[in-house]
Amino acid sequence: MGKITGFLEIDRATPGSRPIEERLRHYNEFSVPLDEAGLADQGARCMDCGIPYCHQGCPVNNIIPDWNDLVYRRQWRAALDVLHSTNNFPEFTGRICPAPCEAACTLNITDEPVAIKSIECAIVDRGWEEGWIEPQIAEHSSGKKVAIVGSGPAGLAAAQQLARAGHDVTLFEKNDRIGGLMRYGIPDFKMEKQTIDRRMAQMEAEGVTFRPNSHIGVDVPVKELMDGFDAVVLSGGSEKPRDLPVSGRELDGVHFAMDFLRQQNRRVAGDSIAESEALSAQGKHVIVIGGGDTGSDCIGTSNRQGALSVTQLEILSAPPEREDKALTWPNWPQKMRTSSSQEEGCVREFSVVTKSFTGADGRLDALNAIRVGWEKDADGRMAMKEIAGSEFELKADLVLLAMGFVHPIHEGLLKDIGVDLDGRGNVAADTNAYATSAGKVFAAGDMRRGQSLVVWAIREGRQCARAVDEFLMGSSDLPR
Repeated sequence: MGKITGFLEIDRATPGSRPIEERLRHYNEFSVPLDEAGLADQGARCMDCGIPYCHQGCPVNNIIPDWNDLVYRRQWRAALDVLHSTNNFPEFTGRICPAPCEAACTLNITDEPVAIKSIECAIVDRGWEEGWIEPQIAEHSSGKKVAIVGSGPAGLAAAQQLARAGHDVTLFEKNDRIGGLMRYGIPDFKMEKQTIDRRMAQMEAEGVTFRPNSHIGVDVPVKELMDGFDAVVLSGGSEKPRDLPVSGRELDGVHFAMDFLRQQNRRVAGDSIAESEALSAQGKHVIVIGGGDTGSDCIGTSNRQGALSVTQLEILSAPPEREDKALTWPNWPQKMRTSSSQEEGCVREFSVVTKSFTGADGRLDALNAIRVGWEKDADGRMAMKEIAGSEFELKADLVLLAMGFVHPIHEGLLKDIGVDLDGRGNVAADTNAYATSAGKVFAAGDMRRGQSLVVWAIREGRQCARAVDEFLMGSSDLPR
């Protein structure tokens, strides 16, 4: 694949970024893509490694060496066809996937993986620019109706695949716009929402009906779906946030991260937010509790809103600067990573536990914390131990809880349908049939597997679509 000696002759290169002082003035994407020659060079670095571990690292099993080689040979349209054969929305993953494929690349053994994510994004962006991406309308109608609940990446992928198989697909979304957490959770500076809108236009042409403002189990009865459709797919998110039940949690100024991020995305979309409900970091000392992607998004948003300071607290100890490749490769390693938002300005504190919030007149003004150590217990598991005398206080006007999500919301839809749950509170279904305990009801994405990545949601949506097609028709030509 690529140029036989390319990996020896060409260094790894990735897209650049606009200067921090420039990008903090807006909410637009700020990546500076490689030019065509630079992308061809990166494709040339893909080596004939015998076993393409990138396939294993990629949840949708992208055929990475093939489209790397095609980009090296400047065969862009063929590369787009190969890319779309496994991934409905490479413009999503090309922007917001953490790229486990690159961690699994053979060249990552020397910390120089092929720039897979950059090439993927460039292929699909060029496809849109050239007008190569068009609706794929089914030649025949099956006469079957499918309802999909939740319009995140799992629901969108399932909807597109089932529409292309000839089914009449209706996609229900409780919010006023389609896209799930990609629409209202991921900031525009990471993915502008026109990226979703143009796929929606393609899918509408393919026959998908979108029904926003349709909260199943609240303002749309579950019975409407069970009586009116031949199959129902549950593809909502894992939306129950992990809370922090400490003294002072009720103070004004302590909020869930998603409430904060959702508001800013609405502002960018042109919506007005009532002053009584508005959350803003402007002129405030902000503390983000949680070290993951959601926490990072809060940092970038807070800095753009004009925060005086941003501090990120993580309960776990700081990971190593570099992983031990002999132990981790080709799997996703735990190592120190610095996001673009963290680069824009924040203090990062590890091994810290929040003990309480304090304030006056019902308003937050400080966070009280203690440092902890991590040691193995008698069973060999890592256990947390508070370090005596390490208590400290941080000035805090706004605290954002970004500690992850525990499971989907059970009230309403799930309880009304009566599906069984697994031990973690997710909808119980396997990855073969994707069938729940309720007849003709299927589940995919975060609602089934728990909080995860966009790329995993796309994989599950595609696989669930095949399972539904088999259920309705007895067999399926859709890929897994």
